[in-house]
Amino acid sequence: MLLSSEILTEKFCCDLSACKGECCVEGDAGAPVTHDEVAEIEDSLDEVWSNLSASAQSVIDKQGVAYTDQEGDLVTSIVRGKDCVFTYYGDIEDWNTHLPIKDCCLCALEKAYRAGRSHFCKPISCALYPIREKKLGEGLVGLNYNRWVVCKAAITKGEQENIILYQFLRDPLIRRFGEEWYRELLDTVDELKAQGYL
Repeated sequence: MLLSSEILTEKFCCDLSACKGECCVEGDAGAPVTHDEVAEIEDSLDEVWSNLSASAQSVIDKQGVAYTDQEGDLVTSIVRGKDCVFTYYGDIEDWNTHLPIKDCCLCALEKAYRAGRSHFCKPISCALYPIREKKLGEGLVGLNYNRWVVCKAAITKGEQENIILYQFLRDPLIRRFGEEWYRELLDTVDELKAQGYL
């Protein structure tokens, strides 16, 4: 595995009160998904259908939950050329201040999962963002930090909270690569710090 050094150095902490989940509705393609994830999403459709907009339901009826984009990647279907079909808008509580965040873009798949109505949370590419995984061939995987202007507030909050990207994404990294891999990552960080590289 190849890991961008920025993942070990850059500060990052999502600030939904500032961005309102903009990463789910901006861009020119849906979230990258695997064939296995598509099958799990299809199995979860009944549980999320009522949370989806009529436009999203229409897109899914016509082309399914995913499509192949211009770069040849399998991605979630989108509405009006940008919104993921699984987005919906609602109010949530800020986990730090416990104040409500109004009209936040949320994931219908994750909502069903957290309510215990589905076994599938959301695509791992969504959970890992802003880390992007790229298959490099011969089983080699690259992890890169994808900088995007919509995450500017997350950088500011990460600096304020002193949270580094790999720390913020601890749970998704463990979900994708396992506990042992994450422990080895922490050991590597400690070694790099001891040698003065971090």
